[in-house]
Amino acid sequence: MNEKDLMSRENENLIPQRPDYTRNALGILRSNLRAEDKREMLAGFHANDIAGMLTELLPGERQQLYRLLDGDVLSDAFSYLDDPAPYMQELGADRAADVLEQMDAGDAADALEALDERQQEAVLARMDGEARGEIDLLRSYGEDEIGSYMTTNCIRIPRGATVKQAMRELTRQAGENDNISTLYVLEKDGTLYGALTLQELLIARKGDDLEKIITTSYPYVYDHEVLTACLEELKDYSEDSIPVLDSSRRMLGVVTAQALAEAVGDDLSEDYAQFAGLSEQEDLHEPLVESMRKRLPWLLVLMVLGLLVSAVTSLFDGVMARLAVLVAFQSLVLDMAGNVGTQSLAVSIRVLSDEGVHHSEKLRLALKELRVGLVIGLLLGVLSGAAVGVYIHLTEGYPLVQAFAVGGCLGLAMMVAMVVSSMTGTAIPIALKAAGFDPAVASGPLITTVNDLVAVVSYYGLAMLMLIQVLHMG
Repeated sequence: MNEKDLMSRENENLIPQRPDYTRNALGILRSNLRAEDKREMLAGFHANDIAGMLTELLPGERQQLYRLLDGDVLSDAFSYLDDPAPYMQELGADRAADVLEQMDAGDAADALEALDERQQEAVLARMDGEARGEIDLLRSYGEDEIGSYMTTNCIRIPRGATVKQAMRELTRQAGENDNISTLYVLEKDGTLYGALTLQELLIARKGDDLEKIITTSYPYVYDHEVLTACLEELKDYSEDSIPVLDSSRRMLGVVTAQALAEAVGDDLSEDYAQFAGLSEQEDLHEPLVESMRKRLPWLLVLMVLGLLVSAVTSLFDGVMARLAVLVAFQSLVLDMAGNVGTQSLAVSIRVLSDEGVHHSEKLRLALKELRVGLVIGLLLGVLSGAAVGVYIHLTEGYPLVQAFAVGGCLGLAMMVAMVVSSMTGTAIPIALKAAGFDPAVASGPLITTVNDLVAVVSYYGLAMLMLIQVLHMG
Protein backbone atom coordinates (compact mmCIF):
# COMPACT_ATOMS: atom_id res chain seq x y z
CA MET A 1 0.00 0.00 0.00
CA ASN A 2 1.49 3.37 -1.04
CA GLU A 3 1.66 6.53 1.06
CA LYS A 4 -1.40 8.07 -0.62
CA ASP A 5 -3.55 5.03 0.21
CA LEU A 6 -2.33 5.06 3.81
CA MET A 7 -3.25 8.74 4.22
CA SER A 8 -6.70 8.07 2.70
CA ARG A 9 -7.25 5.17 5.12
CA GLU A 10 -6.20 7.36 8.06
CA ASN A 11 -8.59 10.12 6.98
CA GLU A 12 -11.44 7.60 6.78
CA ASN A 13 -10.73 6.53 10.33
CA LEU A 14 -10.70 10.14 11.54
CA ILE A 15 -14.00 11.14 9.87
CA PRO A 16 -17.04 10.03 11.89
CA GLN A 17 -19.59 7.94 10.01
CA ARG A 18 -22.78 9.84 9.21
CA PRO A 19 -26.04 8.27 10.39
CA ASP A 20 -28.48 6.73 7.92
CA TYR A 21 -31.57 8.75 8.78
CA THR A 22 -33.86 6.75 6.50
CA ARG A 23 -32.89 3.52 8.28
CA ASN A 24 -33.38 5.20 11.65
CA ALA A 25 -36.86 6.36 10.64
CA LEU A 26 -37.72 2.86 9.39
CA GLY A 27 -36.64 1.47 12.75
CA ILE A 28 -38.93 3.86 14.59
CA LEU A 29 -41.93 3.03 12.41
CA ARG A 30 -41.40 -0.72 12.83
CA SER A 31 -40.80 -0.49 16.58
CA ASN A 32 -43.29 -1.29 19.36
CA LEU A 33 -43.53 2.35 20.45
CA ARG A 34 -46.91 4.01 20.93
CA ALA A 35 -48.37 5.75 17.90
CA GLU A 36 -48.02 9.17 19.55
CA ASP A 37 -44.35 8.57 20.29
CA LYS A 38 -43.73 7.42 16.71
CA ARG A 39 -45.50 10.51 15.35
CA GLU A 40 -43.43 12.85 17.53
CA MET A 41 -40.12 11.18 16.64
CA LEU A 42 -40.82 10.95 12.89
CA ALA A 43 -41.71 14.63 12.80
CA GLY A 44 -38.03 15.38 13.50
CA PHE A 45 -36.80 13.77 10.27
CA HIS A 46 -36.15 15.57 7.01
CA ALA A 47 -38.85 15.20 4.33
CA ASN A 48 -36.34 13.56 1.97
CA ASP A 49 -35.74 10.78 4.50
CA ILE A 50 -39.49 10.27 4.87
CA ALA A 51 -39.72 10.02 1.06
CA GLY A 52 -36.92 7.44 1.14
CA MET A 53 -38.97 5.40 3.60
CA LEU A 54 -41.97 5.27 1.29
CA THR A 55 -40.02 3.43 -1.41
CA GLU A 56 -38.91 0.70 1.04
CA LEU A 57 -42.10 0.09 3.02
CA LEU A 58 -44.73 -2.55 2.36
CA PRO A 59 -48.24 -1.26 1.47
CA GLY A 60 -49.57 -1.97 4.97
CA GLU A 61 -46.62 -0.15 6.56
CA ARG A 62 -47.16 2.86 4.31
CA GLN A 63 -50.80 3.05 5.41
CA GLN A 64 -49.56 3.15 9.00
CA LEU A 65 -47.16 5.95 8.09
CA TYR A 66 -49.93 7.92 6.35
CA ARG A 67 -52.01 7.76 9.54
CA LEU A 68 -49.11 8.94 11.68
CA LEU A 69 -47.98 11.93 9.62
CA ASP A 70 -49.76 15.24 9.25
CA GLY A 71 -50.69 16.54 5.81
CA ASP A 72 -47.92 19.17 5.75
CA VAL A 73 -45.23 16.56 6.53
CA LEU A 74 -46.57 14.22 3.84
CA SER A 75 -46.77 17.06 1.31
CA ASP A 76 -43.10 17.87 1.88
CA ALA A 77 -42.15 14.20 1.51
CA PHE A 78 -44.16 13.77 -1.69
CA SER A 79 -42.28 16.73 -3.20
CA TYR A 80 -39.09 14.64 -3.09
CA LEU A 81 -40.55 11.62 -4.90
CA ASP A 82 -39.67 11.11 -8.58
CA ASP A 83 -42.93 9.23 -9.18
CA PRO A 84 -45.55 10.09 -6.53
CA ALA A 85 -48.47 8.53 -8.42
CA PRO A 86 -48.45 5.04 -6.76
CA TYR A 87 -48.35 6.57 -3.29
CA MET A 88 -50.91 9.25 -4.14
CA GLN A 89 -53.31 6.49 -5.19
CA GLU A 90 -52.83 4.75 -1.83
CA LEU A 91 -53.96 7.88 0.02
CA GLY A 92 -57.42 8.01 -1.50
CA ALA A 93 -58.97 11.09 -3.10
CA ASP A 94 -59.79 12.96 0.14
CA ARG A 95 -56.36 12.62 1.76
CA ALA A 96 -54.61 13.19 -1.57
CA ALA A 97 -56.50 16.47 -2.00
CA ASP A 98 -55.45 17.54 1.51
CA VAL A 99 -51.80 16.74 0.77
CA LEU A 100 -51.82 18.50 -2.60
CA GLU A 101 -53.36 21.64 -1.10
CA GLN A 102 -50.34 21.96 1.18
CA MET A 103 -47.76 21.29 -1.54
CA ASP A 104 -46.16 23.94 -3.70
CA ALA A 105 -48.46 24.47 -6.68
CA GLY A 106 -45.76 23.37 -9.14
CA ASP A 107 -45.06 20.13 -7.26
CA ALA A 108 -48.80 19.52 -6.90
CA ALA A 109 -49.33 19.99 -10.63
CA ASP A 110 -46.51 17.51 -11.38
CA ALA A 111 -47.99 14.99 -8.93
CA LEU A 112 -51.42 15.31 -10.53
CA GLU A 113 -49.99 14.73 -14.01
CA ALA A 114 -48.80 11.32 -12.83
CA LEU A 115 -52.41 10.24 -12.12
CA ASP A 116 -54.87 9.09 -14.75
CA GLU A 117 -57.63 11.47 -15.87
CA ARG A 118 -60.35 9.94 -13.67
CA GLN A 119 -58.17 10.17 -10.55
CA GLN A 120 -57.18 13.76 -11.37
CA GLU A 121 -60.82 14.81 -11.58
CA ALA A 122 -61.65 13.08 -8.29
CA VAL A 123 -58.78 14.78 -6.43
CA LEU A 124 -59.33 18.23 -7.98
CA ALA A 125 -63.03 18.12 -7.07
CA ARG A 126 -62.04 17.83 -3.38
CA MET A 127 -59.48 20.65 -3.36
CA ASP A 128 -60.29 24.21 -2.32
CA GLY A 129 -60.79 26.80 -5.04
CA GLU A 130 -57.56 28.75 -4.49
CA ALA A 131 -55.26 25.70 -4.66
CA ARG A 132 -57.15 24.30 -7.65
CA GLY A 133 -56.91 27.66 -9.43
CA GLU A 134 -53.13 27.81 -8.97
CA ILE A 135 -52.70 24.28 -10.31
CA ASP A 136 -54.99 24.95 -13.29
CA LEU A 137 -52.93 28.06 -14.09
CA LEU A 138 -49.65 26.13 -14.16
CA ARG A 139 -51.15 23.30 -16.20
CA SER A 140 -52.39 25.77 -18.81
CA TYR A 141 -48.83 26.46 -20.06
CA GLY A 142 -46.83 24.46 -22.57
CA GLU A 143 -43.98 22.32 -21.27
CA ASP A 144 -41.35 24.69 -22.69
CA GLU A 145 -42.95 27.91 -21.41
CA ILE A 146 -41.69 29.76 -18.34
CA GLY A 147 -45.16 29.62 -16.78
CA SER A 148 -44.99 25.84 -16.42
CA TYR A 149 -41.90 26.19 -14.18
CA MET A 150 -43.42 28.97 -12.09
CA THR A 151 -44.38 28.83 -8.43
CA THR A 152 -46.67 31.13 -6.46
CA ASN A 153 -44.51 30.52 -3.40
CA CYS A 154 -43.18 34.05 -2.83
CA ILE A 155 -43.63 37.13 -0.63
CA ARG A 156 -45.50 40.15 -2.03
CA ILE A 157 -45.83 43.52 -0.34
CA PRO A 158 -47.76 46.58 -1.55
CA ARG A 159 -46.00 49.67 -2.81
CA GLY A 160 -46.10 52.48 -0.25
CA ALA A 161 -45.77 50.17 2.76
CA THR A 162 -43.55 51.26 5.64
CA VAL A 163 -40.73 49.14 7.04
CA LYS A 164 -43.02 48.05 9.89
CA GLN A 165 -45.86 47.16 7.51
CA ALA A 166 -43.49 45.24 5.24
CA MET A 167 -42.22 43.23 8.22
CA ARG A 168 -45.81 42.47 9.22
CA GLU A 169 -46.62 41.26 5.70
CA LEU A 170 -43.47 39.11 5.68
CA THR A 171 -44.44 37.49 8.99
CA ARG A 172 -48.00 36.87 7.81
CA GLN A 173 -47.07 35.34 4.46
CA ALA A 174 -44.03 33.35 5.67
CA GLY A 175 -46.37 30.78 7.23
CA GLU A 176 -47.43 29.62 3.75
CA ASN A 177 -44.48 30.72 1.60
CA ASP A 178 -40.89 29.79 2.36
CA ASN A 179 -39.19 31.63 -0.55
CA ILE A 180 -38.50 34.69 1.57
CA SER A 181 -35.02 35.75 0.46
CA THR A 182 -36.53 38.28 -1.97
CA LEU A 183 -39.67 40.36 -1.41
CA TYR A 184 -41.59 41.65 -4.43
CA VAL A 185 -43.26 45.06 -4.35
CA LEU A 186 -46.51 45.38 -6.30
CA GLU A 187 -48.70 48.24 -7.40
CA LYS A 188 -52.38 48.22 -6.40
CA ASP A 189 -53.35 46.54 -9.68
CA GLY A 190 -50.83 43.72 -9.10
CA THR A 191 -48.20 44.94 -11.56
CA LEU A 192 -44.57 44.61 -10.54
CA TYR A 193 -42.94 47.75 -9.14
CA GLY A 194 -39.65 46.33 -7.84
CA ALA A 195 -38.00 44.09 -5.27
CA LEU A 196 -35.86 44.14 -2.16
CA THR A 197 -33.94 41.45 -0.31
CA LEU A 198 -34.77 40.10 3.12
CA GLN A 199 -31.41 41.33 4.37
CA GLU A 200 -32.18 44.88 3.22
CA LEU A 201 -35.50 44.81 5.06
CA LEU A 202 -34.03 43.36 8.26
CA ILE A 203 -31.29 46.00 8.57
CA ALA A 204 -33.63 48.89 7.68
CA ARG A 205 -34.54 51.24 10.56
CA LYS A 206 -38.14 51.67 11.59
CA GLY A 207 -38.30 55.20 10.22
CA ASP A 208 -36.40 54.56 6.99
CA ASP A 209 -38.10 55.20 3.67
CA LEU A 210 -38.66 51.73 2.17
CA GLU A 211 -38.89 53.27 -1.29
CA LYS A 212 -35.16 54.05 -1.23
CA ILE A 213 -34.07 50.43 -0.86
CA ILE A 214 -36.39 48.98 -3.51
CA THR A 215 -34.72 47.97 -6.78
CA THR A 216 -37.17 49.14 -9.44
CA SER A 217 -35.19 47.89 -12.45
CA TYR A 218 -35.48 44.27 -11.32
CA PRO A 219 -35.25 41.50 -13.96
CA TYR A 220 -38.42 39.65 -14.92
CA VAL A 221 -39.78 37.25 -17.54
CA TYR A 222 -43.17 36.78 -19.20
CA ASP A 223 -45.21 33.66 -18.57
CA HIS A 224 -45.40 32.56 -22.22
CA GLU A 225 -41.70 33.01 -22.97
CA VAL A 226 -39.83 29.87 -24.00
CA LEU A 227 -37.42 28.82 -21.26
CA THR A 228 -34.42 28.24 -23.54
CA ALA A 229 -34.83 31.70 -25.11
CA CYS A 230 -34.22 33.54 -21.85
CA LEU A 231 -32.12 31.04 -19.90
CA GLU A 232 -28.77 32.72 -20.57
CA GLU A 233 -30.15 36.10 -19.49
CA LEU A 234 -31.57 34.65 -16.27
CA LYS A 235 -28.24 32.99 -15.46
CA ASP A 236 -26.47 36.34 -15.77
CA TYR A 237 -28.51 37.82 -12.90
CA SER A 238 -27.73 34.99 -10.42
CA GLU A 239 -30.89 35.68 -8.43
CA ASP A 240 -32.61 33.08 -6.24
CA SER A 241 -35.86 33.78 -8.04
CA ILE A 242 -37.14 35.88 -10.94
CA PRO A 243 -40.71 37.27 -11.10
CA VAL A 244 -43.02 35.97 -13.83
CA LEU A 245 -45.44 38.49 -15.36
CA ASP A 246 -48.40 38.26 -17.70
CA SER A 247 -48.73 40.47 -20.79
CA SER A 248 -50.16 43.27 -18.61
CA ARG A 249 -47.09 43.12 -16.30
CA ARG A 250 -49.16 41.69 -13.43
CA MET A 251 -47.06 39.38 -11.29
CA LEU A 252 -48.21 35.75 -11.42
CA GLY A 253 -45.41 34.11 -9.44
CA VAL A 254 -41.69 33.46 -9.61
CA VAL A 255 -39.34 30.99 -11.26
CA THR A 256 -36.65 29.83 -8.85
CA ALA A 257 -33.01 29.04 -9.55
CA GLN A 258 -33.70 25.45 -8.43
CA ALA A 259 -36.53 25.09 -10.96
CA LEU A 260 -34.27 26.42 -13.73
CA ALA A 261 -31.49 23.99 -12.77
CA GLU A 262 -33.92 21.06 -12.81
CA ALA A 263 -35.34 22.17 -16.16
CA VAL A 264 -31.88 22.37 -17.71
CA GLY A 265 -31.00 18.97 -16.22
CA ASP A 266 -34.16 17.40 -17.64
CA ASP A 267 -33.46 18.95 -21.04
CA LEU A 268 -29.89 17.62 -21.06
CA SER A 269 -31.12 14.16 -20.03
CA GLU A 270 -33.65 14.20 -22.86
CA ASP A 271 -31.02 15.34 -25.37
CA TYR A 272 -28.66 12.62 -24.14
CA ALA A 273 -31.36 10.01 -24.67
CA GLN A 274 -32.07 11.33 -28.16
CA PHE A 275 -28.36 11.30 -28.99
CA ALA A 276 -28.53 7.57 -28.25
CA GLY A 277 -31.45 7.16 -30.63
CA LEU A 278 -34.17 7.10 -27.94
CA SER A 279 -37.31 9.22 -27.88
CA GLU A 280 -37.33 9.60 -24.10
CA GLN A 281 -35.16 8.74 -21.15
CA GLU A 282 -35.77 5.27 -19.78
CA ASP A 283 -35.74 4.22 -16.16
CA LEU A 284 -34.97 1.01 -14.32
CA HIS A 285 -38.61 0.11 -13.78
CA GLU A 286 -39.84 0.59 -17.32
CA PRO A 287 -41.55 -2.50 -18.81
CA LEU A 288 -39.73 -4.43 -21.53
CA VAL A 289 -42.44 -3.77 -24.12
CA GLU A 290 -42.32 -0.02 -23.46
CA SER A 291 -38.52 0.09 -23.83
CA MET A 292 -38.78 -1.82 -27.10
CA ARG A 293 -41.49 0.52 -28.37
CA LYS A 294 -39.17 3.50 -27.84
CA ARG A 295 -36.09 1.93 -29.36
CA LEU A 296 -37.36 -0.09 -32.32
CA PRO A 297 -38.42 2.81 -34.64
CA TRP A 298 -34.95 4.36 -34.51
CA LEU A 299 -33.21 1.01 -34.82
CA LEU A 300 -35.28 0.08 -37.88
CA VAL A 301 -34.35 3.37 -39.58
CA LEU A 302 -30.69 2.87 -38.70
CA MET A 303 -30.81 -0.75 -39.93
CA VAL A 304 -32.09 0.39 -43.32
CA LEU A 305 -29.34 3.00 -43.51
CA GLY A 306 -26.80 0.38 -42.44
CA LEU A 307 -27.96 -1.92 -45.24
CA LEU A 308 -27.54 0.99 -47.65
CA VAL A 309 -23.95 1.51 -46.44
CA SER A 310 -23.27 -2.22 -46.90
CA ALA A 311 -24.81 -2.18 -50.38
CA VAL A 312 -22.69 0.81 -51.41
CA THR A 313 -19.58 -0.84 -49.97
CA SER A 314 -20.26 -3.97 -52.03
CA LEU A 315 -20.10 -1.85 -55.20
CA PHE A 316 -16.38 -1.45 -54.54
CA ASP A 317 -15.61 -5.18 -54.21
CA GLY A 318 -13.38 -4.96 -57.28
CA VAL A 319 -11.33 -2.17 -55.71
CA MET A 320 -10.91 -4.13 -52.48
CA ALA A 321 -9.95 -7.30 -54.39
CA ARG A 322 -7.22 -5.49 -56.34
CA LEU A 323 -5.97 -3.41 -53.36
CA ALA A 324 -6.74 -5.43 -50.23
CA VAL A 325 -4.53 -3.14 -48.13
CA LEU A 326 -7.23 -0.46 -48.35
CA VAL A 327 -9.60 -2.51 -46.17
CA ALA A 328 -7.20 -2.31 -43.23
CA PHE A 329 -7.58 1.49 -43.08
CA GLN A 330 -11.30 1.76 -43.84
CA SER A 331 -12.26 2.05 -40.15
CA LEU A 332 -9.87 4.99 -39.71
CA VAL A 333 -11.69 7.08 -42.33
CA LEU A 334 -15.14 6.05 -41.07
CA ASP A 335 -14.34 6.70 -37.40
CA MET A 336 -12.84 10.14 -38.00
CA ALA A 337 -15.76 11.19 -40.17
CA GLY A 338 -18.21 10.02 -37.50
CA ASN A 339 -16.30 11.80 -34.72
CA VAL A 340 -16.23 15.12 -36.56
CA GLY A 341 -19.91 14.84 -37.48
CA THR A 342 -20.93 14.13 -33.89
CA GLN A 343 -18.87 17.11 -32.64
CA SER A 344 -20.55 19.42 -35.17
CA LEU A 345 -23.95 18.05 -34.16
CA ALA A 346 -23.28 18.75 -30.48
CA VAL A 347 -22.15 22.33 -31.22
CA SER A 348 -25.15 22.94 -33.49
CA ILE A 349 -27.73 21.69 -30.98
CA ARG A 350 -26.19 23.81 -28.24
CA VAL A 351 -26.40 26.93 -30.43
CA LEU A 352 -29.88 26.14 -31.77
CA SER A 353 -31.24 25.61 -28.24
CA ASP A 354 -31.17 29.41 -27.96
CA GLU A 355 -34.47 30.55 -29.48
CA GLY A 356 -32.94 33.99 -30.12
CA VAL A 357 -30.54 32.71 -32.80
CA HIS A 358 -31.24 34.44 -36.15
CA HIS A 359 -30.95 33.00 -39.66
CA SER A 360 -27.74 34.94 -40.29
CA GLU A 361 -26.19 33.37 -37.19
CA LYS A 362 -27.20 29.89 -38.37
CA LEU A 363 -25.48 30.57 -41.69
CA ARG A 364 -22.41 31.78 -39.83
CA LEU A 365 -22.46 28.58 -37.76
CA ALA A 366 -22.59 26.45 -40.92
CA LEU A 367 -19.69 28.35 -42.52
CA LYS A 368 -17.66 28.12 -39.34
CA GLU A 369 -18.16 24.34 -39.10
CA LEU A 370 -17.22 24.06 -42.78
CA ARG A 371 -13.95 25.89 -42.10
CA VAL A 372 -13.28 23.81 -38.99
CA GLY A 373 -13.89 20.57 -40.88
CA LEU A 374 -11.68 21.70 -43.78
CA VAL A 375 -8.73 22.77 -41.62
CA ILE A 376 -8.89 19.78 -39.27
CA GLY A 377 -9.44 17.42 -42.20
CA LEU A 378 -6.45 18.85 -44.08
CA LEU A 379 -4.19 18.60 -41.02
CA LEU A 380 -5.22 15.08 -40.01
CA GLY A 381 -5.36 13.94 -43.64
CA VAL A 382 -1.73 14.95 -44.23
CA LEU A 383 -0.55 13.36 -40.95
CA SER A 384 -2.47 10.10 -41.40
CA GLY A 385 -1.57 9.87 -45.11
CA ALA A 386 2.14 10.23 -44.36
CA ALA A 387 1.95 7.70 -41.50
CA VAL A 388 0.04 5.15 -43.63
CA GLY A 389 2.50 5.61 -46.52
CA VAL A 390 5.48 4.89 -44.27
CA TYR A 391 3.69 1.94 -42.66
CA ILE A 392 2.75 0.30 -45.99
CA HIS A 393 6.25 0.82 -47.38
CA LEU A 394 7.90 -0.78 -44.34
CA THR A 395 5.47 -3.62 -43.60
CA GLU A 396 3.83 -4.47 -46.92
CA GLY A 397 6.86 -3.94 -49.17
CA TYR A 398 5.11 -1.47 -51.49
CA PRO A 399 7.42 0.79 -53.53
CA LEU A 400 7.75 4.23 -51.96
CA VAL A 401 5.71 6.00 -54.66
CA GLN A 402 2.85 3.50 -54.50
CA ALA A 403 2.89 3.43 -50.68
CA PHE A 404 2.56 7.20 -50.48
CA ALA A 405 -0.06 7.13 -53.25
CA VAL A 406 -2.20 4.90 -51.02
CA GLY A 407 -1.47 7.18 -48.05
CA GLY A 408 -2.34 10.26 -50.10
CA CYS A 409 -5.60 8.67 -51.24
CA LEU A 410 -6.51 7.89 -47.63
CA GLY A 411 -5.58 11.39 -46.47
CA LEU A 412 -7.62 13.05 -49.23
CA ALA A 413 -10.59 10.77 -48.54
CA MET A 414 -10.37 11.60 -44.84
CA MET A 415 -10.35 15.33 -45.56
CA VAL A 416 -13.37 15.08 -47.89
CA ALA A 417 -15.27 12.87 -45.42
CA MET A 418 -14.54 15.19 -42.48
CA VAL A 419 -15.63 18.30 -44.40
CA VAL A 420 -18.88 16.65 -45.49
CA SER A 421 -19.44 15.25 -41.99
CA SER A 422 -19.02 18.71 -40.46
CA MET A 423 -21.62 20.07 -42.85
CA THR A 424 -23.96 17.13 -42.22
CA GLY A 425 -23.71 17.53 -38.45
CA THR A 426 -24.68 21.19 -38.87
CA ALA A 427 -27.16 21.08 -41.75
CA ILE A 428 -29.40 18.29 -40.40
CA PRO A 429 -30.26 19.97 -37.06
CA ILE A 430 -30.70 23.36 -38.79
CA ALA A 431 -33.08 21.78 -41.33
CA LEU A 432 -35.03 20.01 -38.58
CA LYS A 433 -35.26 23.25 -36.60
CA ALA A 434 -36.58 25.10 -39.66
CA ALA A 435 -39.16 22.34 -40.19
CA GLY A 436 -40.40 22.73 -36.63
CA PHE A 437 -38.79 19.61 -35.12
CA ASP A 438 -36.51 19.35 -32.10
CA PRO A 439 -32.94 19.34 -33.51
CA ALA A 440 -31.89 16.89 -30.80
CA VAL A 441 -33.70 14.13 -32.68
CA ALA A 442 -30.84 14.30 -35.18
CA SER A 443 -29.24 11.75 -32.91
CA GLY A 444 -25.64 10.57 -32.92
CA PRO A 445 -26.39 7.15 -34.49
CA LEU A 446 -28.21 8.76 -37.44
CA ILE A 447 -25.41 11.25 -38.12
CA THR A 448 -22.78 8.54 -37.75
CA THR A 449 -24.56 6.22 -40.21
CA VAL A 450 -24.96 8.99 -42.80
CA ASN A 451 -21.31 9.89 -42.40
CA ASP A 452 -20.28 6.24 -42.83
CA LEU A 453 -21.98 6.31 -46.22
CA VAL A 454 -20.12 9.49 -47.20
CA ALA A 455 -16.79 8.11 -45.96
CA VAL A 456 -17.15 4.81 -47.85
CA VAL A 457 -17.95 6.55 -51.12
CA SER A 458 -15.13 9.07 -50.64
CA TYR A 459 -12.52 6.46 -49.70
CA TYR A 460 -13.16 3.76 -52.27
CA GLY A 461 -14.30 6.19 -54.96
CA LEU A 462 -11.02 8.13 -54.75
CA ALA A 463 -9.07 4.85 -54.60
CA MET A 464 -10.71 3.64 -57.80
CA LEU A 465 -9.98 6.93 -59.61
CA MET A 466 -6.49 7.69 -58.29
CA LEU A 467 -4.92 4.32 -57.65
CA ILE A 468 -6.52 2.02 -60.21
CA GLN A 469 -7.57 4.19 -63.18
CA VAL A 470 -4.73 6.75 -63.02
CA LEU A 471 -1.79 4.86 -61.45
CA HIS A 472 -2.94 1.37 -62.59
CA MET A 473 -2.09 -0.17 -59.22
CA GLY A 474 -3.29 -3.66 -58.29
